[in-house]
Amino acid sequence: MDLIVDLGPGTAGRTAAVYRALRAAILDGRIPAGRRLPSTRALAADLGVSRGSVAGAYERLVAEGFLITRVGAGTFVAAAPVARRPAGSPADPLRPRAGWTLVPEPVSGTGPAPRYDFRAGIPDARLFPFGAWRRLVAAELRLGANSPGTYADPAGHPALLSAVARHLGWSRSVRAAPGDLVITNGVQHALDLIARVLLRPGDVVAVEDPGYPPARRLFASMGVRVAGVPVDADGLVVAGLPDRARLVYVTPSHQFPLGGAMSLARRQELLEWARTRQAAIVEDDYDSEFRFSARPLEPLCTLDRSGRVLYVGTFSKSMFPAVRTGFLLAPPGLRPALVAARQIGDFHGQTAVQAALARFIDEGQFARHVRRAGRTYAARHARVVAALAATPGLEVLPSAAGLHVTALLRPGLDAARIVAAARRDGLALEELAAYAEDRSRAASGLVVGFGAVDGALIEEGLALLRPLTA
Repeated sequence: MDLIVDLGPGTAGRTAAVYRALRAAILDGRIPAGRRLPSTRALAADLGVSRGSVAGAYERLVAEGFLITRVGAGTFVAAAPVARRPAGSPADPLRPRAGWTLVPEPVSGTGPAPRYDFRAGIPDARLFPFGAWRRLVAAELRLGANSPGTYADPAGHPALLSAVARHLGWSRSVRAAPGDLVITNGVQHALDLIARVLLRPGDVVAVEDPGYPPARRLFASMGVRVAGVPVDADGLVVAGLPDRARLVYVTPSHQFPLGGAMSLARRQELLEWARTRQAAIVEDDYDSEFRFSARPLEPLCTLDRSGRVLYVGTFSKSMFPAVRTGFLLAPPGLRPALVAARQIGDFHGQTAVQAALARFIDEGQFARHVRRAGRTYAARHARVVAALAATPGLEVLPSAAGLHVTALLRPGLDAARIVAAARRDGLALEELAAYAEDRSRAASGLVVGFGAVDGALIEEGLALLRPLTA
């Protein structure tokens, strides 16, 4: 048992010191309830004090109920009492500032997966070449690689900055130099950096409604006013943007969660709106790697001529969520501040992972994985669309990319009731209203993911919807 005791002079002082150390260790859980303590002789020898000092501390703790003795067995920790605040102290003296009460409890994905797992936003890790990835990471973790004894560049590993710049060029026709990019821990981290650098409490941020809830919550947590803007068949309704919006967050290539793409006319209208109002646009190129039809429109940032677009993306969906690596392409005037914000927040990312990812991209393994996984997802997409189209009461919205499909319910059907009933049958999907700013005014529909589901169970699982929507 490790016990740090501040020993004072004299037997009485040492008894009190041993008592205080034991009491503190019991209260904070370092010595759990039911643990057998060393004998007084053994603990005295370990601490370098007299046996009488330890015996006196034990006796006092027994009298106060912290310890119990069992004849022939020894001394044990009783059920640890709850540490009490002094009388008259406030019940909860520290409170979060306004904004944090809007953020829900963190959601963990470590629980058991449902049998029919149609949750959105989860890629199929079984499709990823972990053997090849493991070898790359192991090579970057060898002694001497990537200067493990020093801190790294907050902007990202130089090799990964170059690899991502090349990748964006051939995959999305985005012209970027390594010095234009910042490597992040996913899109959410990129949004956090952007908000820190561009926004002040009270500023207005416009987001798609329905849209990506974590982005909305992040902005709200910073004291920013978040305004939901409707989405139609052409994308974000620019006419609905508040004039005072300082920043607009959009998913133009694959609107989340409805699945459509922003039309070229609407993209040009949004860019002109941002130019005339000196606002910023954050373009989240969500799920752009997996497309099941013709090549999409070029990213919004390729049409930008006034330096208003910040382009963000992630490898969490195309690879696997635990890789937690994304990127941010920013106008030159913002990049120094964004790098400084990264350095202040967590200094830099995982150097070995970034170096391994650079090799994974440059050796062509990332492109091969996307092609292989894309074929699997395309087949699942077709089967899910067919199964939903054959389900009464559903109108499947057009989609040509990503890992989910959205379907609207006919009037009179209760999406919340359907989702709850499906869950009892082992079928996990999501309610469209969960992505809306105001659930009471949201369209009634279902969001059906197909990244995590076992392909052999697609038709069997979705067949459980039919009696619920008939």
